[in-house]
Amino acid sequence: MANYRSYKKVNGDSFADGILDANSFSSSPSSSYGVKWFFGIMCRCSPGCCCNWTIPSNVRNMWIQAWGAGGNGTGSCSCNRCQHWQAAQGGYYNTKMIETNAGCNYTVCAAGVYRCLSRECYGCQGCSSYVNGHNLSNFCAIGGCRGNANPSWSTACASVNPCCRAPGNNGGDFGIGNHSSAWSNSRHDTYRGWCHCFHYAHSPTSAPLIGTGSHQSIRECWIRCGCWIVPYGHGGQNALTTYCGSGHCGQGGTGGGGLVKITYF
Repeated sequence: MANYRSYKKVNGDSFADGILDANSFSSSPSSSYGVKWFFGIMCRCSPGCCCNWTIPSNVRNMWIQAWGAGGNGTGSCSCNRCQHWQAAQGGYYNTKMIETNAGCNYTVCAAGVYRCLSRECYGCQGCSSYVNGHNLSNFCAIGGCRGNANPSWSTACASVNPCCRAPGNNGGDFGIGNHSSAWSNSRHDTYRGWCHCFHYAHSPTSAPLIGTGSHQSIRECWIRCGCWIVPYGHGGQNALTTYCGSGHCGQGGTGGGGLVKITYF
């Protein structure tokens, strides 16, 4: 009866002459498999990264994953009163598996950030990442929703999912988006005539499957701009203030740029 030891033995006499040559073996185990990442520099004015990419030899399949840029944060909106704010949403995720051929060219664009450092009551939608080429049709990952400021304290303080994704949306096989942040809560100080607000806290959301985080909070501050650079695909920070009066019109920050990952084999 055969056992493991007998399976390991290979007798060269059992092979006919010439049945194996150098062409029967790959010179490198990764010659037909690889992973490419596309992204821009991490800064508040990043243009992203757009380039033309050619499929290597011996490749027949490609798995594309894309993340849109995060939405921009809102400005403090009003120079004469405190608000409550909704943080920006992270970029959406989209994926597609396709057949391809060596030598095919693809245009790959990882989203940059929308360069509006808003002082108004709303920021700007995040930009989309996309890939164009053979066997693709309008494939992209859209950007996250903008941050908002609202002087109405009756607005529901709940997170929202502003844009659901279904299979086939935006040219992909599967897509998903994170929730937008809940509206920030605050406590009024009656001693100061309902004009002073403090204890703000909210969190811009991340892009799905990346696992980043950003949190903002202030107790008492004349103005805090959304000045920190957030991770890739993450929603930008809002400007926050706890005071009435003039001179504290702050600006929101930009979201994190997009990403594209291509696995080929």
